[in-house]
Amino acid sequence: MSRRLLPVSISAALMGGTVLADVPNVAADIAPVHSLVAMVMEGVGTPALVISPGASPHEHNLRPSEAAALQEADLVFWLGEDLTPWMEGAIETLASGATVTTLLETDGTILHDFRESTLFEAHEHGEEGDHDEHAEDRDHDGHDHEEHAEDDDHNHEEHAEHEGHDDHDNHGHGDHDPHAWLSPDNAETWLNLIAAQLSSADPDNAGAYFANAAAARAEMDALSAEVAGILEPVRGGSFIVFHDAYQYFEDAFDFPASGAISLSDASDPSPSRIAEIQGRIHEEGIDCVLAEPQFNQGIVNTVLDGTDAKTGVIDPLGSDLEPGKALYAQVIRNMANTLAECLN
Repeated sequence: MSRRLLPVSISAALMGGTVLADVPNVAADIAPVHSLVAMVMEGVGTPALVISPGASPHEHNLRPSEAAALQEADLVFWLGEDLTPWMEGAIETLASGATVTTLLETDGTILHDFRESTLFEAHEHGEEGDHDEHAEDRDHDGHDHEEHAEDDDHNHEEHAEHEGHDDHDNHGHGDHDPHAWLSPDNAETWLNLIAAQLSSADPDNAGAYFANAAAARAEMDALSAEVAGILEPVRGGSFIVFHDAYQYFEDAFDFPASGAISLSDASDPSPSRIAEIQGRIHEEGIDCVLAEPQFNQGIVNTVLDGTDAKTGVIDPLGSDLEPGKALYAQVIRNMANTLAECLN
């Protein structure tokens, strides 16, 4: 979804020979997206964060300060309703005049379909049409995405389970897995887009925005190399995640998970799903089961019962990190360190 550009008043005054301009008010939905925007705005302005770290992006009641950030925004950057279905109405009501950029719908964004199975095959991803439609052909270190095909062989028991009271109950999702910020390649694509949108609204600072975006893209390249180095000693290790949110990270670093305890964070997994995960842990000697800060550790303990697998806590949102330009890289780095420590 892209809205018309709202004219932004640029008042300039000469102070000490420097031209100062009104910087547009900018709001971003989640902390990792806010971090990318903050990178591009560094030295010019500071974006507002709508959903504080630690809050669930799927279901959230806006605080007065968060509603005010949307209401005052000239530009809004958000992933889209696949992640925050409630937020579309809030944007339409509170930020009807703002320029709204939906990152999951922008050209160049790598997208994956949801994985519906409990257990994953290596490199199981969504339809290749997602890549062709939204991105140039990309090659991650020689890893061609066209080698991946959609796995249509979902067993009927799982689908019957989904129709009952299980993972997707009362939690309908959109066409694509929305956790796309966990791909540094997507981050680089969005940095360019953010700079372009800011420059259109604030041409006096266009040079700063594009210079910051270029520097941030270089940081993303260095981050990817760093993370690859962190994961290399444990490559080949096997792990289970709490809910299926990590395939963008898995794909970016060619480090696939073996399965997910829950498909979403909307409801607890059924006993049959837990049993299926336990079976894989026992049969394949899974090394690590990863929990998340906001989820019930007791469920992870149940899955681990009677196994030799280790556990760790992985955080895709940076719930305990200070919002700002440094947060994005720290989220990706922390995920890699947690995974490496759990598999070591």
